[in-house]
Amino acid sequence: MKKAFTWLNENGFEYTFHDYKTEGISKKKIEEWLKHLPMDQIINTKGTTYKNLSETEKASISDKDKATELIMKNNSMIKRPVLEFGKDLLLGFKAEIWESTLVKK
Repeated sequence: MKKAFTWLNENGFEYTFHDYKTEGISKKKIEEWLKHLPMDQIINTKGTTYKNLSETEKASISDKDKATELIMKNNSMIKRPVLEFGKDLLLGFKAEIWESTLVKK
């Protein structure tokens, strides 16, 4: 997250940070993200939270409704950062992708 914040600041972008780890996330927001990205990209399967799930819970991520409920209960599973701009999303921080997507040449 620190690299993303630094990049946004250095490139003059104003932003609002929503800390869904402490503030939570709504079902509506997850459903909005799913219009742009598949569930298996939104969930950080390499993170500790996901790894600590039961096998039954891990298997449930193929079901949109079950996965949404699981994310709402375990919001640390969300891959970070999720950058919303306009009606689009960028998931994870890769400077070269953010540069080519957000900065006009």
